[in-house]
Amino acid sequence: MYLTRKEEKIYDGEFGWAYQTAMKILVRLGDLFGASKLIPIKSAHISGVSYKTLGDAPIDFLKATAETCPRVRVPSTLNPCGFDSDYLVTKFPEKLRKKQALILNLYTQIGVVPALTCTPYYLKTPKNGWHLASAESSAVVYTNSVLGAWTNREGSPSALAAALVGKVPDYGVHRPENRQPSIVVKVETELANEAEFGALGVCVGKMLKDEVPVFQGLPANVKGDELKQLGAGLASSGMISIFHYKPSPTKGLERVAVTKSDVRNAMENLSANVGTPDLVFVGCPHCSLGEVKAVADLVRDKKVRREFWVCTSRFVKEKAMEHVRVIEKAGGHVLCDTCAIVTWLKELGVKVMLTNSAKAAYYSPTMNRVDAVLAPLNECVETALKLQR
Repeated sequence: MYLTRKEEKIYDGEFGWAYQTAMKILVRLGDLFGASKLIPIKSAHISGVSYKTLGDAPIDFLKATAETCPRVRVPSTLNPCGFDSDYLVTKFPEKLRKKQALILNLYTQIGVVPALTCTPYYLKTPKNGWHLASAESSAVVYTNSVLGAWTNREGSPSALAAALVGKVPDYGVHRPENRQPSIVVKVETELANEAEFGALGVCVGKMLKDEVPVFQGLPANVKGDELKQLGAGLASSGMISIFHYKPSPTKGLERVAVTKSDVRNAMENLSANVGTPDLVFVGCPHCSLGEVKAVADLVRDKKVRREFWVCTSRFVKEKAMEHVRVIEKAGGHVLCDTCAIVTWLKELGVKVMLTNSAKAAYYSPTMNRVDAVLAPLNECVETALKLQR
């Protein structure tokens, strides 16, 4: 892979250990995937933030990085951590709180903004054609497919490396030819709600793995929040980084169909046959302003009867305060900085979680050891409002 003179100096350690290590990670990736050079990026979004999912092993690496006092070269943000700073933080022991605080402090020392959200595009929307480095799978798909910016599905180390260097290798969907549709997915059913969009994503992700689908049969007025759930589902069960939903050239492409029964089966497979949920959770990926408003409209002048979380970013929460007050008056909790998937649900006594997120339902049994039930938002809220038996 070609390196400029300055890039060679970074690789040789002339700018310090942290930058050298970052450059070696990027060069190794480039060599593995046939990149010809590094290209500049506009921003980076880093995962590997929650102590629950990160653990102790990478902390020493973060310490060593921070001790050499490097700074990220592009605006960089963080994925959700293990708990919020107001509600869940009070439910965990001091050891966990200290470990999580240490991780966040190490990232902020090198200039990474602790946005702690999986929807960084709500904070600042990237422009069409911008190259980015994102390690949040759902954000990767939404960024490529809906916003038209360009990012591979980075791992946490490569996203951090890209943030420090300000560049990525030019492989994958950073190349125009790899963004073109490779298969047509004909949706032969009407999708009634966001949960079904997510279930469609999980179904197609399992089927196609890393293909580039172009969907036919989606509503002409499909909403961004529905596409967000579709992309999150695709990324959860497969390795898809981009999909197309607007008319595209499809001549000569293989075609597959997804029927009503396929979507129904996916919904059923994502739902455990269990009892009453201990937790009702929405906000995976983090809620948009419109989604927070929709929840508020459903609980207005009512009373939440069980644990009910609405997860979003601090940026969106500040814009949605009139709706937040309605949700919290009803007894719900609007949480920032975290998500049900990256916190310790089992330790909180949760056995069954009801959610409108196919991604959350897909990961909950393995990452949290908690049974999940998938249902649309209105059903989730109705359950939250019912008395427990």
